[in-house]
Amino acid sequence: MRISNTILISFKNIMKNKTRSLLTALGIIIGVGSVIVMVGLGTGSQVKITEQIASMGTNLIIVQTGGQRTGGGVSQGAGTAVRLSIDDMKRLQKDGTWIQAISPNVPLQAQTIAGGNNYRTQVSGVSAEYPSIRNYTVAEGSFFTDTDVKTARSLAVLGPTVAAQLFDSAANALGREMRINNVPFTVVGVCESKGQAGFGDADDYVLVPYTTAMYKLTGTNYFRSLFISVTSADKIARQQDEITNLLRQQHRIKPGMNDDFRVGSQTDILDRANSITETMTLLLGSIAAVSLLVGGIGIMNIMLVSVKERTREIGVRMAVGARPRDVLLQFLIEAFVLSMLGGTIGVILAFIISLALNSLTSLTVVIQANIVVLSFLFSGGVGIFFGFYPARKASQLNPIDALRYE
Repeated sequence: MRISNTILISFKNIMKNKTRSLLTALGIIIGVGSVIVMVGLGTGSQVKITEQIASMGTNLIIVQTGGQRTGGGVSQGAGTAVRLSIDDMKRLQKDGTWIQAISPNVPLQAQTIAGGNNYRTQVSGVSAEYPSIRNYTVAEGSFFTDTDVKTARSLAVLGPTVAAQLFDSAANALGREMRINNVPFTVVGVCESKGQAGFGDADDYVLVPYTTAMYKLTGTNYFRSLFISVTSADKIARQQDEITNLLRQQHRIKPGMNDDFRVGSQTDILDRANSITETMTLLLGSIAAVSLLVGGIGIMNIMLVSVKERTREIGVRMAVGARPRDVLLQFLIEAFVLSMLGGTIGVILAFIISLALNSLTSLTVVIQANIVVLSFLFSGGVGIFFGFYPARKASQLNPIDALRYE
């Protein structure tokens, strides 16, 4: 028989039982749709996290305090814990080869009050260079200056969330007085919104001069961390090494002793985040792929039933000249067509679900063309793999026994 005739007969047999054919393909439909959507969710999460990390700053390096010094595996005692100081910052500003801008960070959770409103938020003491380092843009008013920092003026720049909580809007906040832990501050600016971040509300903060934070709010003379902007991305790794060497010298850390600080960068954070999201995507895709195998088993079961129902038909075809390979090919094509039909509907369903999730929820689904093609081809492979046994069983029927079958 010609291959075209075999395909035509296979299509006719599928269309005779439309409902059963659709139900048979349902497992493949769910499997293909699930794989595409799940992998799309993982990819979307990765894209979103990458954007959020990029919004943290430009070519950013973060230096943090690292606890106690140890030497030879032995703790040197609680009194040896060294904080980041103004002298550390000045040393980095002076000798850092590729440092473009630097800002301390003096964080505290504080109660803010304005008029009859009060709101608890994150307050950070920073330098005048902070907006350029962390990609902050002032939407209303202005940021405080180096002079304001040197003179420890009580000025505040608000995130949009805090402005809305205390003053109803950004425009109403400018020039108004607020209190941070009962210390009066004047609002000089409100930043543009950055929206929701993966770790919370990126607009929920108050920025004040770091000198003001140290002298009037925390009573400390050290920083929790330093934010450093590097001249270009390709200099980040080299600048990290240089910062480590400079701070070891500054803190008089002897060879063999551990650092009492940690130096990280956006690249480090991004690599860790990508590793997590890639693992999550692989896990989600693997779970969804199981439903494809379940769909394949469903196809095999229905094809075995079909062989049983059409035993007499198979005997007639063999009696008039059909060869075993013609019968094998016919049933194999039927299984393949059912799988490809399910794969096609699954792809369409995945696009519909993705559009709905992107439009109606905060989730981001990024559909990749290679995953769509791979899922579609895999569905065809599942049909051939699970359809081979029923097709082979049909091709090995004895024509005389098949004709006698009732």
